[in-house]
Amino acid sequence: MTTIDTLSRASLGSDAVAVLRRLPEMGSVMLTTRHGGATHERIGPVEAVSIAGDTVICRGAAHDARIAVAEIASVVVDRSGRMQEMVLPRLDFQDAGGAVLFSIIGMAGLEPFDRGLAPLGSGVALPEAEKPAREPATLEEGDPGTLAFEAARAGGEPISITLTRPGVVQNWQGIVAAVKPGMGFINVMQPDFHLHLRGGSVAGWRRRNEGDAVALDAENAAGELIGLSVRGPAAVFSRF
Repeated sequence: MTTIDTLSRASLGSDAVAVLRRLPEMGSVMLTTRHGGATHERIGPVEAVSIAGDTVICRGAAHDARIAVAEIASVVVDRSGRMQEMVLPRLDFQDAGGAVLFSIIGMAGLEPFDRGLAPLGSGVALPEAEKPAREPATLEEGDPGTLAFEAARAGGEPISITLTRPGVVQNWQGIVAAVKPGMGFINVMQPDFHLHLRGGSVAGWRRRNEGDAVALDAENAAGELIGLSVRGPAAVFSRF
């Protein structure tokens, strides 16, 4: 008899809500999403999943995401990922064109991941996905993308970092302890949150005043918003 752990890669169909409802059973997971050169990751157990109309809300001490399920056309499970000897299975939530809107990675390994998915069945087997090489990133000294995060670090006050893209809005709140360049990226790293911002993705920050707070929206060289925003006390971002 076929069991769920026999398929390395499979389609779980289009019922994203059914899959998302299983997240609290999977232990620690990473919800990762990318847009405009920014990768925004939250890491830890999803403690609650609720539904508000066409939006699924994932909450927990380490999670704060709002997912527009109407944007999701299919969910694919892939168990081929590895970190050293540990399997890091993932769920890719795709749009109608097959592009990945966001992914869920099982940080606790295969057993709790598969236990969480078991009520949904094995799915339909898919061939191994092609993995095109990524273009190397380059971070120049004085990259404008660092400015908002360095201001937040120097201010020492709680701020929020949000990535908004079709299908998902994900947020983190806390104090930026350090801003670390590495591998061509600007990195803000916390135990429950990683931001990786590709060098050259941000040409400037567009300011919005919100009472005693300021929101900074990142824009690229064409003047387009990339979906990344930083919000905090006006005094922290007074230079913008």
